[in-house]
Amino acid sequence: MLLTFEAASEYIKSGKLLHIACTESMLRKLPKGNWIGGSTEYFISKEGGIVSGEMLSVTEFPFSEFKPVSYGVSTIGHVAEDAYDNGFSIVIIPFDSAVHKEYAQNAAGYEDMFMKSIVGWIAGINLGVPGQTPVAVNGATGEVFTDQAVAMHIGVPDDKIVSIKIVNIFEQDENSPVIEFTEEGFSALTCLVGGQETVLADYIAKNGIDTKLPLVGDYSGSGINISFKSVDDGVVHFYAPVFSGIKYRMAKNISDYEKAFNTRLATLEDSDAAFSCNCVLNFLYGELEGKTLDSFVGPITFGEIAYQLLNQTLVYVTVS
Repeated sequence: MLLTFEAASEYIKSGKLLHIACTESMLRKLPKGNWIGGSTEYFISKEGGIVSGEMLSVTEFPFSEFKPVSYGVSTIGHVAEDAYDNGFSIVIIPFDSAVHKEYAQNAAGYEDMFMKSIVGWIAGINLGVPGQTPVAVNGATGEVFTDQAVAMHIGVPDDKIVSIKIVNIFEQDENSPVIEFTEEGFSALTCLVGGQETVLADYIAKNGIDTKLPLVGDYSGSGINISFKSVDDGVVHFYAPVFSGIKYRMAKNISDYEKAFNTRLATLEDSDAAFSCNCVLNFLYGELEGKTLDSFVGPITFGEIAYQLLNQTLVYVTVS
């Protein structure tokens, strides 16, 4: 739900367990309480997609067992170990921080990752407003971080089942050659295209590649997106790291984002989400401002977490 600063403050003072997304300046002013938060000005509300520096996206959780924890680069590897056996954890990480890069590159190898339910998002800014800083906030202590992650570990009753789901409207274009990387990271100069070493920026330019479409990696049959950030001085930069040993192809073109999303959402049997987030690239490229995405409301983010870091994906949690 979208609330004013005053209404959100009252929710906090009442002791409710909350997740909050809004501007850095409002996050810094909120009272201490049972909440974590992150910075963004993009949201999906029941009325549709909006951009606002005045409203706060607030999610309330009806559970009594919880613990907020802050993590730095050296401790983020314990995030799944700290999670409840039956529950879920929401992790918020500031964009382009060292802990963001650490999580993106190494989360798959963390102890108990994939044994616990780990979701979350990368905090960002309003791309049209200069001077902003992505932050994550531990509401219990009032600490505001540019270089640490925060997590709210939530336990649910034993008779409840937690599920993490993703909605990815992209799939590999089988007409695209296989693209592989010999070096891992958030940027690449060269790659293998159809087995031949190629300067990736040159390949993009010569073939008129639409970089609004992501690379889609084949992870044992599941498609995981790697979104393009920029091409600078012949180097291609991504919003998530590429990995060696993964076969990537360009995504198939999508002509109507809103229709593609809602067509997918209409097929879901469990769309009553306890928490959800969606990517800022979907918001911008799909022109989702003012458009609805059925029952999925929440922050628009600079990366999504469903165990690992994802791009151009809707992530949601159900408790049934």
